[in-house]
Amino acid sequence: MTASGWDLLDHAHAALRSVADAVPADGWGRPTPCERWNAGQVLRHAAGDQLAYAARLTGGPGPAEDPFAPSDTLAGAPAQLLEPALEAAAGAFAGVAPGTPEVAVPLPPFSLPAETAVGAAALDAAVHAWDIAVATGLPSPLTPALAAALRPAAQVLAEPLRGFAYGPALPIAPGAAGDPVASLLAFLGRRPGWTPPDA
Repeated sequence: MTASGWDLLDHAHAALRSVADAVPADGWGRPTPCERWNAGQVLRHAAGDQLAYAARLTGGPGPAEDPFAPSDTLAGAPAQLLEPALEAAAGAFAGVAPGTPEVAVPLPPFSLPAETAVGAAALDAAVHAWDIAVATGLPSPLTPALAAALRPAAQVLAEPLRGFAYGPALPIAPGAAGDPVASLLAFLGRRPGWTPPDA
């Protein structure tokens, strides 16, 4: 298991990995907060995104399919899809020095300071880990500390990507304004209390 040397990204990768490992075999067809995608499609999207970050950094191969149009089936074990993507992204970011002013990323603005670029990749992995967890009845891997650490990247990235990667920001429920997890999810257009339609 490759470490990126960036604690935030390694933590987010660990969250996504732990959730994917815990999903029961019959859970991958479950609906998710990403309304058009089931849990398997969210995993394919998340893996594709990590490969896209790696490809932009290294010039290596990117995802085999469009991460924003993931196929609706998983071929093989989830780890066979996810691990190469996480390894590629971790290895790529391991070569990024703190303070680097311009780091290539796969979405607009296509270049970010190192800390924000790392935060962008981590945000993607961690929030999709949450999507899969709540879809399949697993504990949320998105802790208050992780959510707070991801918020600076979200502040930079969300507005330019509204309607594409993120939905409109949602209001925070009364009493949840001080909750960094609920605040982050609502800011990204997700309902913090989302449950599957048949739950």
